[in-house]
Amino acid sequence: MTDGAMRPLGAQISAMLKARGVEVIFGIPGVHNVELYRGIEEAGITHVLARHEQGAGFMADGYARATGRPGVAYVITGPGLTNLMTPLGQALSDSVPVLAISSCLDTADLGIGRARLHEMPDQEGAAATVCDWSRTAQDAATAYHLIDRALAEFALDRPRPKHVQLPIGVLGAPAPPPPPPPGAPIGAGAPDVTRAAAMIAAARRPLFVFGGGARGATGPARALLARRQAASFTTYAGRGVVAPGDPLAFGSFLARPDSAAVIARADLVVVVGSELSEVDLWRPDLGHACPLIRVDIDPAELADTPADLAIRGDAAAVLSALTKTLPEGNSDWTAAEVAQARARWRAEADAERPGIVPVCDALRAVLPAETRIYSDMTQFAYVAKEVWDLPEPGLWHHPFGFGTLGYALPAAIGGKVGLPDVPVVAIAGDYGLQYTIQELGTAVELGRPLPILLWDNGKLKEIEDSMLRSQIAPNAVVARNPDFGALARAWGAAAAEPDSLDALAGAVRDALAHPGPTLIRMTPAMTARG
Repeated sequence: MTDGAMRPLGAQISAMLKARGVEVIFGIPGVHNVELYRGIEEAGITHVLARHEQGAGFMADGYARATGRPGVAYVITGPGLTNLMTPLGQALSDSVPVLAISSCLDTADLGIGRARLHEMPDQEGAAATVCDWSRTAQDAATAYHLIDRALAEFALDRPRPKHVQLPIGVLGAPAPPPPPPPGAPIGAGAPDVTRAAAMIAAARRPLFVFGGGARGATGPARALLARRQAASFTTYAGRGVVAPGDPLAFGSFLARPDSAAVIARADLVVVVGSELSEVDLWRPDLGHACPLIRVDIDPAELADTPADLAIRGDAAAVLSALTKTLPEGNSDWTAAEVAQARARWRAEADAERPGIVPVCDALRAVLPAETRIYSDMTQFAYVAKEVWDLPEPGLWHHPFGFGTLGYALPAAIGGKVGLPDVPVVAIAGDYGLQYTIQELGTAVELGRPLPILLWDNGKLKEIEDSMLRSQIAPNAVVARNPDFGALARAWGAAAAEPDSLDALAGAVRDALAHPGPTLIRMTPAMTARG
């Protein structure tokens, strides 16, 4: 594949991806994308077979979040792509680098008066609704350009999913070898932070808010906070950026309604790498009554929320420059007021969804510090995102903005593929797990330890609570559940149903040592038995 020989384009694409560092592809082969599979093994790429394209997309997402490298998914025309669109929407909202490569019908086959297999009126346009961009490559040169463009944008810009589709005939046609990998992309220089440094130095109650875009700036963020004795919040996606135990860290309680009152006591707010979206705040605005500085790599985000000073740049570069510029100093924030607020918010979380906080504490005590956790849309995760502090960022992955059910299991599989020697755990509710439970088959095939923590309260409890708050008689919130343990064992997975927190800890230890997935069913009654 390096001698300049013509080969089918599908095989050339595999060689191209390998040359650019792609090690794993997630997907499902079909008659319309079979040419993409011609060169996978020859190129030395591992293919992970999902049970559903939605699972493949979440696996690619989980792999990307775990490794920092793009996740790649192969799917077929039509329903293959539509099944992938939910994971692509999730990757778009959470800024995850996922490259989707699909087949599409040849132009000559469209609109001829009778339906073709897997035909869609506008497949490119459909994918564009959940991707940063979606393009069709009608020849090899365009395909190579689009793939290199996607990989370069993942490295240089805000990482968001891209979709490249290729007509079936083009995939199978002879094509020249791809060009050699381009040189390393050149990033933007560090921005001028003189004004920001002056504003921070003059503030008596500076407050930082760190979002998911600050995950790569942990060292500079912690150094700056210590140097200036500033207080901080993190969004859910930014957990771990601030050192656990920092006495001036308010934690990830930003969405608590009365956090606005705390923020109103600041005389300067600096937001780093956060959209300040609905799912960050759950209120119309941050609550500040003081100057605002925003740091973000995405100019569109800086334009959406006006600030007194907007700096476009990489979070690590900006924070490093600020730390070098700022003199040491104290602030008027006190550890006592921070501790009091955190204790109040933790108690509120425990009262709102009883029984979950003790389970979080038990799991945090037993799981190794480096564990990667993938959670689903479940009450357990809603509590844990507030009360479970993380030692580093990038350890907990959740479907934040798009908020899709079925994320945790396949995403955790992708994470385990990317980090085979690191503990990985999935956390799902009894309803959400059933969206993608078929991916247990893939997990068993991989033969790697994967605890799957199932929070089974026997209903759509969050929706029931919402109906009650809205004075609606609960309806359609209880569904018949399977015997989850028996279902797991039918696939060849292990299963456990601990009846106490001590038994839960033992089950987790066993699952981390088991050569395959283990489904651990947790119930609210378990916490009553200690």
